[in-house]
Amino acid sequence: MKVAVLDIKGKDTGRKVELSKDVFGIEPNEHAIYLDVKQYLAHQRQGTHKAKERAEIAGSTRKIKKQKGTGTARAGSIKSPVFRGGGRIFGPRPKDYAQKLNKNVKRLARKSALSLKSKDKAVLVVEDFSFETPKTKDFVQVLKSLGIEQKKSLIVLGDSNNSVYLSSRNFKGSEVVKSAELSTYKILNAKSLVVMESALEGIESNLSK
Repeated sequence: MKVAVLDIKGKDTGRKVELSKDVFGIEPNEHAIYLDVKQYLAHQRQGTHKAKERAEIAGSTRKIKKQKGTGTARAGSIKSPVFRGGGRIFGPRPKDYAQKLNKNVKRLARKSALSLKSKDKAVLVVEDFSFETPKTKDFVQVLKSLGIEQKKSLIVLGDSNNSVYLSSRNFKGSEVVKSAELSTYKILNAKSLVVMESALEGIESNLSK
């Protein structure tokens, strides 16, 4: 599968690159995609939720009223959950939401996501570029030239490129990642996938194992 290489002005450079069929042309596995996205979202949860139970509430432990003769229920502590300000019954506790997923399944899910984007013709290959100084204005101009400034986009770098990364941070509609940081969720969450020419080799080598 051949794709034209564009420059930062959105024009065809006259060169074409071959996208690996083993990465960009497989039959998508929807269940693998589901499992990988589910794991990614689960890992975004901090799990630091906590409510104090009766043993953790600050307060006196004295018996607040006599046992009998009040006409009401017995009460042994002001920290009882039945009183306002008392401990919570079965409240949330810190929890680790991490899920285990086989590496081969994760690899299959990413290849499936890339194949879906390729099938939808949402993959753009751009020759490597950089900026002299980080500027959001220059970054947005590149997106306009590619015709994707109004779409959610994911730009994939071959190597670390601080000028492009820093230029993108103030623009909410786009995210910049290295080829090694690609995830199924990020691929599917973007309407357009912009891959720098130098990133293709890294993507294909990581996913064709």
